[in-house]
Order: sequence, then structure tokens, then C-alpha cells
Amino acid sequence: MNTAAADISSAAVVVRRTIAASAEELFDAWLDPEALAIWMRPGEIRSTVATVDARVGGRYEIIMSSATEKYPTAGMYRVIDRPRQLVFTWHPSGEEKKESLVTVDFIARGERTEVVITHERLPESSRAPHANGWTSGLARLDECFQQGLLK
Repeated sequence: MNTAAADISSAAVVVRRTIAASAEELFDAWLDPEALAIWMRPGEIRSTVATVDARVGGRYEIIMSSATEKYPTAGMYRVIDRPRQLVFTWHPSGEEKKESLVTVDFIARGERTEVVITHERLPESSRAPHANGWTSGLARLDECFQQGLLK
């Protein structure tokens, strides 16, 4: 049984989901640009293009596209501790958008892994949309592993 939960009651958004895949497989899916392009399609996103420099201090860029809009986001990796934790900045384009911080923890649960996303420093108006996006993104990640699209 897959479990998912989101908490937006504090300054941070916390989203969890347990997925039938190893921590190593899930961790790698966050740093492989081809895998990101497959699974990071929350909500109405139809396609994603990602570039990744997977090292501490390295940068990434993700451009998610819906039928009518593009949503570019970029940031820098602060922690890469395979297969336990990723920490990176998150900076959507646009002057009004401020940089925030995302921590992704991978917790082995037997043959499954609990993925916990903690997204900090979000303005209050962005918390619910980000909670929905991360919840939807983790659901897509789970589906991709179930369907064999990712290994």
C-alpha cells in the first residue's frame, strides 16, 4: 500500500510517500536528468526538460511545461549524500519569486523507501501550491517505478 501525506501547517511544506523501490533507485531518479524528465510532471505538466550537474555546488535547471505555460526552476546542490539525503536550493524564475530550500530524505523501509520532502522558506501564498506539486510529483514518481519506466 502506498502512503502519502502533506503538512503545510508551519513555515515548511513536508510531503511524504512510501514507494516500492530502493533508496538508491529513488535517490538516483532525482539526479538523472532523463529520469527527472519522465517523473517530474506534477499536476497539469505535460513535459519536463532537466539539466543536472550532480555534485555539491553543482547547478540544475528544470523546465516544466503545461499546455499553455513554462515553469523554469533552477538551483544549486548543497548536500548529496547517496542514498540518504539531497539538499538543494529552489528558485523559480521571476523577480517576485524568492529562493527556497528543499531537503529530500530517503528512508529505507524494508523493500520500500519513504521519501520525505521538506520545502522551507516558502512564502505563505506558495505553500499550498508547492504541497500539491510535490504530492503530485511523488505520485508520478511512484507510478513510474510501478510501470517500469524507471529502474
